[in-house]
Amino acid sequence: MSFPTKAPNLIPAMSQAALQWLSLVAVVWLQFINGTNTNFPAYSSELKHLLSISQLQLNNLAFASDAGKILGCLAGLAADHLPFSVVLIVGSVLGFIGYGVQFLYVSNIISSLSYWQVFCLSVVAGNSICWINTVCYIVVIRNFPAYRQVAAGISTSYIGLSAKFFTDIVDAVCSKHSSERRRAKVYLLLNTFLPLAVCVIAVPMARVIDAGKERKKESGFIVMFVITIATGIYAVISSLGSDPSRLWPVINVIIMVVLVVLAPLAIPLGESLVGEWWLRKEELRVHDFPIKELGSVEDGKIEEEDDVSVEVCQEVGAKEEIGLKSMVMRLDFWIYFFIYFLGATIGLVFFNNLGQISESRGCSRPSSLVSLSSAFGFFGRLTPSLLDYFFSRNKYMVSRPASLVALMAPISGAFFILVNPSNLCLYISTAIIGACTGAIASTAVSLTSDLFGANNFGVNHNVLVANIPLGSFLLGFFASRLYHKEGHGGGGRCIGMQCYRQTFIVWGLLSLIGTFLSIVLYVRTRKFYLQRFQAAAARRLTADVQPQWINQPSGRSRRRSFTYVCSSLQ
Repeated sequence: MSFPTKAPNLIPAMSQAALQWLSLVAVVWLQFINGTNTNFPAYSSELKHLLSISQLQLNNLAFASDAGKILGCLAGLAADHLPFSVVLIVGSVLGFIGYGVQFLYVSNIISSLSYWQVFCLSVVAGNSICWINTVCYIVVIRNFPAYRQVAAGISTSYIGLSAKFFTDIVDAVCSKHSSERRRAKVYLLLNTFLPLAVCVIAVPMARVIDAGKERKKESGFIVMFVITIATGIYAVISSLGSDPSRLWPVINVIIMVVLVVLAPLAIPLGESLVGEWWLRKEELRVHDFPIKELGSVEDGKIEEEDDVSVEVCQEVGAKEEIGLKSMVMRLDFWIYFFIYFLGATIGLVFFNNLGQISESRGCSRPSSLVSLSSAFGFFGRLTPSLLDYFFSRNKYMVSRPASLVALMAPISGAFFILVNPSNLCLYISTAIIGACTGAIASTAVSLTSDLFGANNFGVNHNVLVANIPLGSFLLGFFASRLYHKEGHGGGGRCIGMQCYRQTFIVWGLLSLIGTFLSIVLYVRTRKFYLQRFQAAAARRLTADVQPQWINQPSGRSRRRSFTYVCSSLQ
């Protein structure tokens, strides 16, 4: 008797698996350079001076960058109907226009721009981020459905390093004695060209890969965690210390490029090497196939045991699979919306005002605070996926709304710490707000798909983050009004703790309300997450008992046994 071999199908299967990892690497690159709006505080003071505008008008420019997210749903619709390559190019071109014209103005190549022209350019630039983010989120969710929290957390964490990386490049190009205008020009030049260049490089790789039946990927994610954590540790250490020499910023840039661009490529390359080894092993086994390894052989066909648990134990993927119209009618959505508004959005408004906050408190280097917030934001975005991965391996599951409760409370406390005038409190609070804001943003990617499904994720999540421009305007307007009032109109500047004291107290109280809403959402979704935990326990149990049925003569009876195990646990 001769048995058919599957060797011809192994080559494409393994190459597809390697392409899945390559798509994650491409998403990491895209996220790494897509936080162009996060370095706004580093050059906002110079922009304020060039345009001769008040603090309120400067706040409106920060709002304009966030206001681009109001039109983020257009990116979600485009991703549903256009190739991802087109969506990426559109996003990078929008950023090229928005930041490029501002660069020409700061460089005096364009003689003058009105305040409202700069406002509109900031809207366009802010909207460009949505297009790139949408592609990144959809690619990782569809390519790694069983590991979407882990993949999304790892990839989105790199956006927290954007400001740090851009600041390193600026420090490498500009000396310590360079003018603020020169530094602003370099920031805007990087915002103009770097995302466009990386999008062009990533276009062939950032796509959905159909690799068939999903294989275990724990080893690959462990390697990715090690690389990511090493990158974050280096980013934090290099942010805290002073530059020992003129070449140190250049060394920082080189090390970051190696850690972010080159190191992750080891995973798809390793996957390809493992695939070739497995292929050679399978070709040798074909000529001496042990009969005992077959579950059943009927009409010359081999039935695979691996399909058993996949067919039987279905994952509880989402609480509901709904579109935009149904989503906005759900109470859970509005609770979730205001949690994000009173947590991550307040944190982003704080960072938009970080330049003026540091100036009012007499901090000489606002760029160091930007780098610090960027580095801790990176770890904040990474932490949810890290905990999710290791809890799942130890047969535990943490409700994502419960994670929001644990993240909202420290943000509130950090704002109250800022009332203390010491610079140490400023640095500690900036680190806490950066970490918690990043963690909420990372958790939200998976929570949106948990509550409302993955099919309409692009539109649904962009509607959620539309609260960022709303918060940027309302909360930022409130902060700037108090700033102007305390400054007594003195040249548009306010110096002293009184400039933001009331603002910090109000923001802290609002974050407390957000903590309460997080508890409400946790209670409302507890039953759903309990069902997910039971389904996960059932899948683990079927995997543990599977060898007991391998030698049964009938694949059909084996399926019945597995069905009983799964249904008895649900």
